[in-house]
Amino acid sequence: MKLQFMGAAREVTGSKHLLTTKSGLKILLDCGMYQGKGLETDAMNRDLGFDPSEIDYLILSHAHIDHSGLIPYIYKLGFRGTVLCTPATRDLCAIMLADAGRIQEQDTQTFNKKRKAQGLDPVEPIYDEQDAQACMSCFISVPYHKKFNIEGEVMVEFFDAGHILGSSCTVLEIKEGRRKIRLGFTGDIGRYNKQILKDPEPFPQVDYLIMESTYGDRLHESLESAEQELLMAVLDTCTKKKGKLIIPSFAIGRAQEIIYALDRLENAKLLPDIDVFVDSPLSVSATNIMRLHSECFNDDIVEYCKTDPDPFGFDRLHYIQSVAESKMLNVRHKPCVIISASGMMEAGRVKHHLANHIENPATTILCVGYCEPKTLGAHIMRGDKTVSIFGHLHAVRAELRRIDSLSGHGDYSEMINYIGCQDKKKLKGLFIVHGEEETQMHFKETLSELGWKHISVPAFRDEVEL
Repeated sequence: MKLQFMGAAREVTGSKHLLTTKSGLKILLDCGMYQGKGLETDAMNRDLGFDPSEIDYLILSHAHIDHSGLIPYIYKLGFRGTVLCTPATRDLCAIMLADAGRIQEQDTQTFNKKRKAQGLDPVEPIYDEQDAQACMSCFISVPYHKKFNIEGEVMVEFFDAGHILGSSCTVLEIKEGRRKIRLGFTGDIGRYNKQILKDPEPFPQVDYLIMESTYGDRLHESLESAEQELLMAVLDTCTKKKGKLIIPSFAIGRAQEIIYALDRLENAKLLPDIDVFVDSPLSVSATNIMRLHSECFNDDIVEYCKTDPDPFGFDRLHYIQSVAESKMLNVRHKPCVIISASGMMEAGRVKHHLANHIENPATTILCVGYCEPKTLGAHIMRGDKTVSIFGHLHAVRAELRRIDSLSGHGDYSEMINYIGCQDKKKLKGLFIVHGEEETQMHFKETLSELGWKHISVPAFRDEVEL
């Protein structure tokens, strides 16, 4: 049996791992998009390294675009296999992939204007919204702990990874004659004691494990401090400076955590008399989907909902859909909070808000998650004096703040705790993926010091025999 690392190998995005069994069955673990600045990663996304029409099954860990974003592309190129994921992941993909298709179309239109001015031929988007809608016919929802049999050869089971709604760690039991191999794929590992989702849960012993490592060299601040830090950012910006607090946020997971934290502050009568705007159609849809999947909620929010039936809504919270309403926020002079996608500040309405407010010292930009090093968010948060937004240079005069504890990824301590359910002596191979190379090497060293063996950090398109 062969395992190939086709993406997120010494990289943080583009998760793709191809398993080929002895009988020739091809199973792809995730099909994520590389995410960088603008169209720089276009070539990487188009060059898959495999024939999509040959893929029999795609097992999807969760809905984030760096794990799911190329499913419409492989469908466009001939994939007609089955996509297996949890019900919540399927619901989220239905909105997220369509949104990604629209972004592809918009980005390509902008890019083609530049090409036309240079006398160059236009290019096609990687895929469009129609491709994204069409690929959903391949999806099959499988609940946690429900075993799914693939052609009598592979048994698949999902376990809650606690990262975002519906995220899963996958355990595959593969038969090769009399031999049985158990392969685990963590997807992205969540944090413990979060506000909304259940903790990452243990999974059965495996022979080989593919493990993410995004924060393999960092420890997060306590989650208990996040709500207070958020309140201080609101008070300092909106009350003292009379400015706008702009929170670039991933539409799935992070946006709902911030909304829930503000809801709690409002109920505790700690929030000042200001309006809060969720300016992201995708965040609005994702919040509605989250309301449908309370089976993923932890005991704390279930208890909270007994006194507040809607933890994602209060009087001064406004969900914005239309472009006209979004534009009105840029000419609004009153202090307010604007939560808008995307979290890495690469696409979506948040770029317009940044373009209009980043030069104003009364503005605060609050980063609440990871920004891939090449993204606009990374440039801003590392202190670049000027940044390019929509092709125009802007001086960064806004105040910059960060709340690392809201990250959806576990830190190295939490990841080590997570794999504590495994017997080190029985694990024949541990493959570290989904991380910056320096971070991965640090995490490998940490694991080795703790007694883990057979650890490797695969390079792009490395392959191993299991």
